[in-house]
Amino acid sequence: LECDLAMNLVGQPLVRQQVMKGVREFLENRNPVKPLVMSFHGSTGTGKTYVSSMLIRYLFQGGLQSPYVHQFSPIVHFPHAERIEQYKESLKRWIQGNLTNCGRSAFLFDEMDKMHPGLIDVIIPFLGPSWVVYGTNYRKAIFIFISNAGGEQINEMTLDLWRARKDREEISLQDLEPAISKAVFENPQSGFWKSGIINENLIDFVVPFLPLKRHHVKQCVASELVQQGLEVRPGVVQEVADSILYFPEEEKIFSSTGCKTVASRISFFF
Repeated sequence: LECDLAMNLVGQPLVRQQVMKGVREFLENRNPVKPLVMSFHGSTGTGKTYVSSMLIRYLFQGGLQSPYVHQFSPIVHFPHAERIEQYKESLKRWIQGNLTNCGRSAFLFDEMDKMHPGLIDVIIPFLGPSWVVYGTNYRKAIFIFISNAGGEQINEMTLDLWRARKDREEISLQDLEPAISKAVFENPQSGFWKSGIINENLIDFVVPFLPLKRHHVKQCVASELVQQGLEVRPGVVQEVADSILYFPEEEKIFSSTGCKTVASRISFFF
């Protein structure tokens, strides 16, 4: 996993460091006091889903297809605000049932910024440091929350630090945490709004994904060409990278969509 992250995850030194620290400490501990809870934040195309699926691929045979890996999307699984009580009950039952089958299960919550406030609190009993909940030892489980919330603030902070000539390798969690906290946990529109998960400090690792620069996008293009079995032509790499929008308006430093649209754009230029 560490090698794969180093080779294939572009422009995210902080993510590599945080994810490896979290996973290593958790898996080396035979009797963890609580499940591993990680929250990924950043704008579109910066690698949140990519890292979570890579992580799952190394931890579970069959990766995301494993019967012990469960994904939730608010748009797919919890679309109607008026059914929130029903969703709470079914979510609690689903997690409880799956942890009874296998204590070493993983639960991925996508687009946490679109989750109805209050819904996520039903999983609090599964995240804390108790021995047993509802008759199940669940402390070896892994929970990953994925969210675009905080992305704008991370982008602004990264831009400020770039203007202050601070290299992205020098950016620390302490630089970004206050901004993420404000955007994510103090936002009435967020799934984490007034959540006990925050109040009880149940998230072990807040992982910020930084906006990607043009040379990172080029790395994504080259790697995508290899994956599609195509020749890596410098001209094509340049053209694809140039076709993407960059911000801010004047300097055009960071890709507006990260590497998200790279795969679909290649066919236009090859």
